[in-house]
Amino acid sequence: MPIDRAIGRAHRAADRASRVPGDTAEAWPPPPWEERFRARRVGLPEWARGNPDRAVVIATAGGAQQVHSWTVSTGALVRATDRPHGTTDATIDPTGAWIWWFDDTDGDEFGTWRRQPFASTVTRRPEHPISLPPAYAAGLLLHDDGTAVIGRSDDAYGTQVHAVRAGVPDAVPVPLYHHAQDAEAAALSRDGNLVAVEHSERGDNRHPAIRVLSVDNGARVADLDDGPGLGLWAIAFAPLPGDPRLLVRHERSGATRLLIWDVRTGLIRPIDPGLPGDVADADFFPDGRSLLIAQDHEARTLLFRYDLQDGSVRQVGSAVGTVSGATPRPDGDVWIARSSAAEPREVISAATGAALITLNGPRPPASVPVEDVWADGPGGRIHGLLRRPSTGTAPYPVVVDVHGGPTWHDSDSFDPYAAAWTDHGFAVLKVNYRGSTGYGSAWRDALEAKVGFTELADIAAVHDALVADGTLDANRSVLVGASWGGYLTLLGLGTQPERWTLGVAGVPVADYIAAYEDEMDSLKAFDRSLFGGSPEQVPDAYRVSSPLTYVDAVRAPVLILAGQNDPRCPYRQVENYVTALRGRGATVETYTYDAGHGSHVDHERVRQMRAELEFVLRHLPGARA
Repeated sequence: MPIDRAIGRAHRAADRASRVPGDTAEAWPPPPWEERFRARRVGLPEWARGNPDRAVVIATAGGAQQVHSWTVSTGALVRATDRPHGTTDATIDPTGAWIWWFDDTDGDEFGTWRRQPFASTVTRRPEHPISLPPAYAAGLLLHDDGTAVIGRSDDAYGTQVHAVRAGVPDAVPVPLYHHAQDAEAAALSRDGNLVAVEHSERGDNRHPAIRVLSVDNGARVADLDDGPGLGLWAIAFAPLPGDPRLLVRHERSGATRLLIWDVRTGLIRPIDPGLPGDVADADFFPDGRSLLIAQDHEARTLLFRYDLQDGSVRQVGSAVGTVSGATPRPDGDVWIARSSAAEPREVISAATGAALITLNGPRPPASVPVEDVWADGPGGRIHGLLRRPSTGTAPYPVVVDVHGGPTWHDSDSFDPYAAAWTDHGFAVLKVNYRGSTGYGSAWRDALEAKVGFTELADIAAVHDALVADGTLDANRSVLVGASWGGYLTLLGLGTQPERWTLGVAGVPVADYIAAYEDEMDSLKAFDRSLFGGSPEQVPDAYRVSSPLTYVDAVRAPVLILAGQNDPRCPYRQVENYVTALRGRGATVETYTYDAGHGSHVDHERVRQMRAELEFVLRHLPGARA
């Protein structure tokens, strides 16, 4: 199971034929910002445990992300999917015989798993090997003997986990787990006898517990629960047949750390490599003797190898920038996906430093480096990341780009979106507000005190500090963000109207009560955890934190981008907010697209970026085209 935390906005295609019909006013070749979005990109390969020469990888094809088979020894890359909105959720079975991918409808995240033979092309009709109705995905775990453990969720029943012999005619799925609360099938033992389920039966999916079940009949084997406010995350079982040790991420010490739990005896071994920051993810090396640890610290994620026998620690790969994904190999090598703010993302071998897969077309243009900035805030020192434009002088017009999640963090990593703004003369400020990961559990959970307002107070503190020292222009300050960042953008425009000149909100929560009514079940569970109940149970909490409540105070022009099939920040609640804004004569523009919570198609990403640039340059005094 690879360490893979990659998300991003991404980008580019290499020839004139890839230009979007109707795109405006760009001479060929495209400007650097568009080159970055159209640059062909490749994800971290996931290799087959029983056949390490075979892997599945997400890579650009035809201007969209698609699933490919990859033969390591020959370098052969064979495209398996050709879906108009792209395909980004895929895995490979342990034997390397099959690649699996999730089939939804236009990005709505509701669908079924399909599979097709390794190295088969897009002309091969994929199989539908699991006789279960469509649902939201909640984990897929595969064993050598063809058994698949499938987690599914839906409003109608909560979460279900089944085991089934994949592709066997008339195979009856065996129910292993069912609960009304959110859960996920997280890890499968090497012999296929045990499955670890992360669950939130206490009603708090921000701090899950773990239950281990028999794959034969769902019988309970063991439970691990640290109680309210302390989460446990199942990472992987030891990669040896009959070995019942489970690698677990915990937060017993105020930061996320690791332990190894023997689910048969109950013995727990804490793992302490003595590294600063939080454990982002980890995995066993294939021989079971070492761990590969991805460690978050001050907006960088670096890799370390921890020897389970002698406790020694050594760094793997680069000491700068951010690792977004990594996977240990049987020969001791590590495949790594990494980048920095200035350096485009690369997927390389740690042993050689060479690129694993090279796609046709040039690398995307580099961008400016990031600077660390700190400011005192109401909850303690706040870490921010500042990109200065390569031209112009301070005080700079600024785009304050608010990350989503909220349990995520901005990092020193390549971002075509931020680079587009610096190309146009803007500084870009990103703030790891309370609610962000990588700064300890207390910092992450502090946003629960007053959802939305806590994060905005931290963003304001860093913004104030950089305005006061002459770096940023208070009168040319644009608040932008997507998902939770889009939510905070709209809330900020209504509760801090004097601070922001313009706003750009992508796929936001805009009317929180309507969003709860329409969103997917796991997001409902997240909201109940965050607010302490549903809108029916704690209506005032949702009302106080909803951008719609403050719509009459919005002064700044705002652009809102929304996906019509978005199950996370649904379209209806965005319409409610836009109607309310327009009803009071405010300046609001909208951009809608036929996909879900973002797009994986290069053309569409370019269109969205162009819409944001044109909106800001049109409305911001003194902005440079």
